Amino acid sequence: MSRRVLCFALFAGLCAGAHAQSYPARSVSMVVPFAAGGATDVLARHFAERMSRGFGQTIIIENIAGAGGTIGAARVAKAKPDGYTLLVGHMGYMAAAVGLYSKLPYDPVQDFDAIARFPDTPLVLIVGRTSGLSDIRALIAQAKQSPGKINFGNAGVGSTGHLVATLFASAAGIEVTSVSYKGNAPALTDIVGGQIHGMFDQSNTALPQVRGQRVAAIAITSRQRMSQFPDVPTMQEAGLSGFEAATWYGIYAPKSTPRPIVDRVHAQFTESMQDKSFSDKLLEQGYQLLDASLTGPEALAAHTRTEVERWKKVIAEAKIPVN
Repeated sequence: MSRRVLCFALFAGLCAGAHAQSYPARSVSMVVPFAAGGATDVLARHFAERMSRGFGQTIIIENIAGAGGTIGAARVAKAKPDGYTLLVGHMGYMAAAVGLYSKLPYDPVQDFDAIARFPDTPLVLIVGRTSGLSDIRALIAQAKQSPGKINFGNAGVGSTGHLVATLFASAAGIEVTSVSYKGNAPALTDIVGGQIHGMFDQSNTALPQVRGQRVAAIAITSRQRMSQFPDVPTMQEAGLSGFEAATWYGIYAPKSTPRPIVDRVHAQFTESMQDKSFSDKLLEQGYQLLDASLTGPEALAAHTRTEVERWKKVIAEAKIPVN
């Protein structure tokens, strides 16, 4: 390396370090690629409010909805890598979208720097109280006796609930009928009304429905039982060895964001999670807290790579239509 190149590299490093020390010097935009009020938006606002305190600057939630979250994600991928535009990632557009879209305008692995993984929301298999399905083993047995007669609703083709139901059917060796709706709410209405048998719903949105006894929860996709659903068995307890799935979220920045800024954001995330009043609020709302070893930049980057390949395979094997 020539002296000139070496000097330039040292100068660039010093500038990046100085920039990181003053970061954030103004408000930070955190892009949520869904409409306001949804599950991803609510979680993002929890963290934005808490992390803003430590930053001493406002984190502004920017909702850029459309195309299953891919429009907002593409916007962040092309943003200046200075830490002032961040993405709230979701397993849909940061993993499953690779298998669902033939021309994705970004690469979830190559175009972003992973920063921190939020708490997960495992999926809960909920059924109608008049469905006659009060046990996961009984459901599997009935599905094997009458292939295709069990109807599972979902929020749309390629949604988390659809993909997890597909994975479940494959693991259990059964055939179920998928009924797609425009969102979770109409599917839930039909479960309560007895028009369909059940659905895989996120733990945070299923929790109030189960507590209100509108539906019954018969299985959960986390590795271990959740404290919010102490009487609900895991899929592994039902005999589906190794079955685990969750809707996961994380903070990402455009590729080539200076590492000191990535570390600064991650440190503030960690401080937020160490606030017991904050983490207790997340638990109460149905989120699954993760061990700190799973929430760092390298861990989230590795998880993203693994999930991209996992859902590509599920989508291809199930022949789910590609957009």
